[in-house]
Amino acid sequence: MDVREPIGKLQVPEKVTFENIQEWLKQIETYTIRLRETVDSLSDEELSKTYRDGSWTVRQLVHHIADSQLNMYQRLKLALTEESPTVPAFDEEKWAIQPDTKLPVECSIKMLEGINERIVSLGHHLTEEQLNRIFVHQENGPITVAAKVAKLAWHEEHHLAHIKIALSK
Repeated sequence: MDVREPIGKLQVPEKVTFENIQEWLKQIETYTIRLRETVDSLSDEELSKTYRDGSWTVRQLVHHIADSQLNMYQRLKLALTEESPTVPAFDEEKWAIQPDTKLPVECSIKMLEGINERIVSLGHHLTEEQLNRIFVHQENGPITVAAKVAKLAWHEEHHLAHIKIALSK
């Protein structure tokens, strides 16, 4: 297993079905429960563990997950409300070293609870036409709403796996 891609790369079916969307929404809906079970009782020492040399700490990963979901949620909303909006990239490395990443992980878990609840609510009402709407990522080009929902679920699972690897060391 490559610890950089512990659950593999994001795989989005060529034709995304409503069943795919429901599966991804269920993962997103239960994510904070599973994340909280994993990190709630960790010590500062455990929160400082990394899954590989030079990687982010468990604490930074939890804050990154919240930062990323926030950015992806905004992109999703823009794709649903504007015609092919262009969205900026965000420098994850610079975000990961800002002073707020030293806060307790609970603040990011609370943030994720709200964001994920909004994503799931929105996701349950998506139409086929909306799944095909796009936004244009400044670096990665056009991305559909369907692909973004897939990434919202995959990204959280990807980093939960990183956290579990770090804690197993």
